[in-house]
Amino acid sequence: MRRMSMPLDELLDASNRVAEGDYSTRVEERGTPEVRSLMAAFNSMAEKLELDDRQRRNMLADISHELRSPITIMQGNLEGMIDGVYAADPERMKSLYDETKILSRLVDDLRTLALAESGSLQLKREPTDLGLLIREAVSAFEAQAKEKEIRIELSLAHVDAIDVDAMRIREVLANLLANALRYTPSRGEVKVGVTESNVGEGRGVTILVQDSGAGIESADLAHIFDRFYKSRDSGGMGLGLSIAKYLVEAHGGKIWAESGEGKGTRVSFSIPFSREGSH
Repeated sequence: MRRMSMPLDELLDASNRVAEGDYSTRVEERGTPEVRSLMAAFNSMAEKLELDDRQRRNMLADISHELRSPITIMQGNLEGMIDGVYAADPERMKSLYDETKILSRLVDDLRTLALAESGSLQLKREPTDLGLLIREAVSAFEAQAKEKEIRIELSLAHVDAIDVDAMRIREVLANLLANALRYTPSRGEVKVGVTESNVGEGRGVTILVQDSGAGIESADLAHIFDRFYKSRDSGGMGLGLSIAKYLVEAHGGKIWAESGEGKGTRVSFSIPFSREGSH
């Protein structure tokens, strides 16, 4: 009894410290096999809580930074126009408008993430021509690709119309294309394709976006779909790929990445024709 009660007393004390917000608390894994198993589970839980708390703090810092930059720019320009230092010309107004779009995108990303994590994300499915959808998504990035002298190659096999939320799938494509163009060097190439495939036990489609960049280190590759995860050379808040993952999974599909240093990165996602797994 003493061998069991002493470790359990320590576990109770540690639990109280965790309840008060000290997620660094750990207990020595000792006692009977059953008690050691309980101690190990507690340490695992505390470690996850500590990681989540660190990510939450980093997220708040990132959100503050991402909000502060466009707001500071807008305030400075507006104050300058009020004081007569800057002219309220079309060029400056367009610059301010661009900053509002950055803010809007940030708010939309946070809202989508909140809906997805709470299970409240609703899809508006309708029969969709994926070939046309992909062409429209790519066209939005043509100017950016032209500026960097990047060629976008399309390989679009004919697939039947599929019931998806076109706006959400376009959002997934926009995230993948933005990343591909960001990491592809000047005069590089981005490939975008769609094929019919097997998803689980049924028919589906697979869409891929492949860049010709430097590739992703293996240590980072395993975490690129984690929320708020950012590699050393990534910008933003680390929400894009995690949101893409939520949106694909809401359609009953899956998303994955393949990469090698110096070999570029290919991100693919598959969606079934059936509606199973949708929200």
